[in-house]
Amino acid sequence: MQRLSLTQSLQQKLSPQQIQFIKLLQIPTAELETRIEEELEINPALEEGLDTDFDEPNSDDPFADDYNDDDYKERNDEVDLGSYLNEDDYNGYKMQGDGNYGEEEREMPVANRSTLTDTLMQQFGYLNLDERQEVIGMQLIGSIENDGYIRRSMQAIVNDLAFSHNIFTDIEELDTVLKRIQTFDPPGIAARSLQECLLLQLQRKDLSDPAVPLAIRIIEDLFEEFSKKHYDKIQKRLNITEDQLKKVIQIITKLNPKPGSVEGEDSAVQYLIPDFILTNNNGKLELTLNSRNAPELRISRSFAEMLDTYEKSDKNNRSLKETVSFVKQKLDAAKWFIDAIKQRQATLLKTMNAIVKFQYDFFLEGDETKLRPMILKDIATMIDMDVSTISRVANSKSVQTEFGIYPLKYFFSEGISTDSGEDVSSREVKNILKEFIDHEPKGNPLSDDKLEKMLNERGYNIARRTVAKYREQLNIPVARLRKQL
Repeated sequence: MQRLSLTQSLQQKLSPQQIQFIKLLQIPTAELETRIEEELEINPALEEGLDTDFDEPNSDDPFADDYNDDDYKERNDEVDLGSYLNEDDYNGYKMQGDGNYGEEEREMPVANRSTLTDTLMQQFGYLNLDERQEVIGMQLIGSIENDGYIRRSMQAIVNDLAFSHNIFTDIEELDTVLKRIQTFDPPGIAARSLQECLLLQLQRKDLSDPAVPLAIRIIEDLFEEFSKKHYDKIQKRLNITEDQLKKVIQIITKLNPKPGSVEGEDSAVQYLIPDFILTNNNGKLELTLNSRNAPELRISRSFAEMLDTYEKSDKNNRSLKETVSFVKQKLDAAKWFIDAIKQRQATLLKTMNAIVKFQYDFFLEGDETKLRPMILKDIATMIDMDVSTISRVANSKSVQTEFGIYPLKYFFSEGISTDSGEDVSSREVKNILKEFIDHEPKGNPLSDDKLEKMLNERGYNIARRTVAKYREQLNIPVARLRKQL
């Protein structure tokens, strides 16, 4: 027997304005300009320029003559509503990322540069291959990743050729064509493993040099010992002197483990644009927003006038109703966007001012030892905001100081207790840890246990597992892998 019941629940949902603000808050300054350009393009009610209140003309207005009926009609004619009313979004405002804004994509200038695939295809054209081998070769080149490796199994490529090109081959034929491609530049290209990549590069070196055949033998037969830096075992197996081993290791370590990265898409230059600028004016810290964070935006005067005119017209006209609905939606969207930009500016400044206040001693002198332990909750409590809001600001923003540009994440760290009972920043501990490792004997690196004792002697109460965690965060390998001859 079915029973009907009525339940009442309370759910919290984000409004379109809140979603708009969150999306704008988390993007860095470099992307903000692009985002504003996109909004200007899709919303005719939004314009660049200082916001000025629009008043009806009066006799005291020196520019009253500019507002006669003929001029008003001309201004309205400048906005072609027909082109906008064909859009699907006049029934609801769509924000960036929620859907398409039109059929055509906006063209962006792209630098003309040769990719890894382009370079390989140029060399591929010089091979004297039959039609079948050409298809196999192009399939192999298409399987090469950006760093220059083929990680897809040979059997999977055999299956791809059968399904996609109706070419039935085997791994042996695939290897024959692959070996031709592996002769291309850069050396080491199309390798299936690091070991094969290094061998391909060594085989192109001068084999008359006695160190090169030794290097090939190490990579072929003693690769595991080499990767673990068991140099004493290698020296014993090859029965060579320490000087000979040093020369061989030097040849191997100069090889390129990622041959594809020298040519391809990873070579783009990126520029860091600071979101804040902090200056020291005679001992007084002054914080300003990057001017790119404060665009001059306003509501289109012609659109506001147009709405006023349409609202005074015949309300029974269906076409006019749709027009009024469209104009209202665009005006609301423009207001929301301007408000979200202003709220973004206020939140950024409020958050950064709190960070400057918390880390005041550091910003005065740039001395890393004066960084205080600080977590997101500390700043959130200071300015009465949610931790997630602080996280969005800290994750993608940076500040320009007299000592350089710092990402905001740099100033957040956990605390470590000292013998004196004070809390110091984990960053300070990491710097001391790095200093110990930089000055360690290269032939006998310091173990994590030894580093723990050295830090404890300095007064930092830290466990060995924490030493290992900080070492990994600094991208420093274990002692065995830091050993040098």
